[in-house]
Amino acid sequence: MKKLLLLLLFIPLVSFGQPPPILQTPSPVIYLADNLDEQDQLGYCIDTRGRGFNEKLHAHSCKPRGGDVQFLYKKETLQICSVEFPGYCIEMHGGASKGVSLRLVESDTSSSDQKFIYNEDSGEFVPEEDLTLCLAVGETSAAAGPYMSRSLTLELSSETDVKLKQWVINEKGI
Repeated sequence: MKKLLLLLLFIPLVSFGQPPPILQTPSPVIYLADNLDEQDQLGYCIDTRGRGFNEKLHAHSCKPRGGDVQFLYKKETLQICSVEFPGYCIEMHGGASKGVSLRLVESDTSSSDQKFIYNEDSGEFVPEEDLTLCLAVGETSAAAGPYMSRSLTLELSSETDVKLKQWVINEKGI
């Protein structure tokens, strides 16, 4: 009986990962469903590296004031675009392939390198030209001033932990 009781107490600890982030970023915003190790429970958002405009992207703590961590998904064009930098969207530099880094470039609705399909059931963003890949954050984090960051690349969906590839689109507000 004691073993059963201990097992029942232990199951919730194993069954559930980290709690979801306590999102403070104004909408629109796209953020990782799992808080992972973000020290202030802010979660991870898509972000331009450094301050101001930068074409290089990574995942970064969701900033309470928003700014360069605010992206939106344009379902009609299949693009993930910056709110802070209107007219700029995410591109798979060199096309969809495993490990490819992403960058922020001028919007081109005809470019297949800017087309992502969002699967509402799984929370995955997959390149239109290769449905075996997904948008994922790296397994390790790094300090980014008072915040935290992770790499942001395309990875094989079948080999990527759900907590690293499940995204939430918040268009309505906090």
